[in-house]
Amino acid sequence: MSIKQRQFYRQGPDHRAGQEIDFVEVRRRFDFRSIELGRWVTKQERSRAAGLFYDALCDLMLILQGPEQLVSLRGTLGLQYGTGGRPGVSAHYDPSRRAFALAKNAGPGSIAHEWFHALDHYLSDKVFTDAPSGLFASAAWLDDATPVVHPLNDLWFALMKAILLDESGREPSELFNHSVNMDRKLRTRYYSRPEEVCARAFEAFVQDANVKNHFLVKGTRESPEAQNGLYPRDDERQRINQAFADYFYRLGAALSRQT
Repeated sequence: MSIKQRQFYRQGPDHRAGQEIDFVEVRRRFDFRSIELGRWVTKQERSRAAGLFYDALCDLMLILQGPEQLVSLRGTLGLQYGTGGRPGVSAHYDPSRRAFALAKNAGPGSIAHEWFHALDHYLSDKVFTDAPSGLFASAAWLDDATPVVHPLNDLWFALMKAILLDESGREPSELFNHSVNMDRKLRTRYYSRPEEVCARAFEAFVQDANVKNHFLVKGTRESPEAQNGLYPRDDERQRINQAFADYFYRLGAALSRQT
């Protein structure tokens, strides 16, 4: 079904004040490096998608308690809609281009996941001194890369520990173990990659916020993946959510002071 015919549940403030939003305004508001639209995206689909993206990104900004430059990663992030995708994949982040792409009709609901990939990649050379180019910060943490000493980075490391290790800090987390088990079942290595585990944990954090937006995120509680333990559950979910809240509160405050 085309995006112009679909409805996406949302509970949150009115960001548009009755104004028509286009992708020029999305780029201007958030200072994305670039926005690319596919040649097969119709004028009606483009208009509908622009408003949905605008609301989703404004909602994300509220949830993270940060300014627009956090959403665009200081203007370094590119956005693609209906182009730049991969066959059979509804959404993905491309580290080589520092851009995330959503398929025209299958991508909605994936923004939070792909945005966290972008943040994870962006932070790699800011929280570690020797992370190889292209490596995600979550993977660098698991590889014991050399950290950059900074209070914000300490909160990032605490977040990684909350997601990837159990409460004792000595064993893998339940989330990580479920991810490994799924990969064994499928004979692949995807779900247990640290960047994927962390992106799914971020989805859960965003979906649990008071602001609800299914164009931004959905499926962390009732989907087949959730039923298989691929999203945090119960006490582990609360602990991870708190670590996310601690990190983004401090990050958002630091960025807001700079604007």
